[in-house]
Amino acid sequence: MSHPLDRAVFNALTTRLSSFTTADSDASAVRIDPEVGVFLAAADTSPASVARLSELAHRHPEAGLVEVEGSPIAAALPQGITVARRIALVQMMATALTPGGRDLPFETLTEADAPAMLALATLTKPGPFRSKTRNLGPFIGVKRDGELIAMAGRRLRVDGFTELSGVCTHPDHRGQGLAAALSRAVTSEILATGEGVFLHAFDGHDATIAFYRSLGFEIRARMTYTILAD
Repeated sequence: MSHPLDRAVFNALTTRLSSFTTADSDASAVRIDPEVGVFLAAADTSPASVARLSELAHRHPEAGLVEVEGSPIAAALPQGITVARRIALVQMMATALTPGGRDLPFETLTEADAPAMLALATLTKPGPFRSKTRNLGPFIGVKRDGELIAMAGRRLRVDGFTELSGVCTHPDHRGQGLAAALSRAVTSEILATGEGVFLHAFDGHDATIAFYRSLGFEIRARMTYTILAD
């Protein structure tokens, strides 16, 4: 049997995050609400699943698929949709944090913080972040003089694992350990529930990968993120 994280998008959207899918999603293919995210996934490579995947891609454009690099499902793309870009990712996982770190005052972000969260994510581009991505949280953040300058939160959830995501810091406040402190806080909270933590990072971004390794994450798989143009 495959690991649940091999198909984290499909497994999340058909179980713990099923309430965030579009009304026309079904057992053969699922699409997350476009206001929440970009993810799209098919159950398998059967003609019926690929046909359903294609329907959802056409109805809800600007989708993205994340699958294990080189797997058959990664090649099962929607029909009649242009691929804008393929990006190599690494999927990293942690079951314990490394010792150390610093205490940092932070707060749980609320609906009132939604515009600031979207603005920070748009500026820093930590990954796909839409107007209601915050609903996948909770997200925590650091503010200075009323301005949100760093945040981190949760995204995909599958059996036994929750994803650390949305980690970003305003360029004017980098180098102060904010991302590390917030990442540790979110990871610690997830680990305390008995779950493992995973994340996705761009393959080849050595500094980013080294950063997460310093917290206790290790690469478990290489993934392909396929961005659809239409």
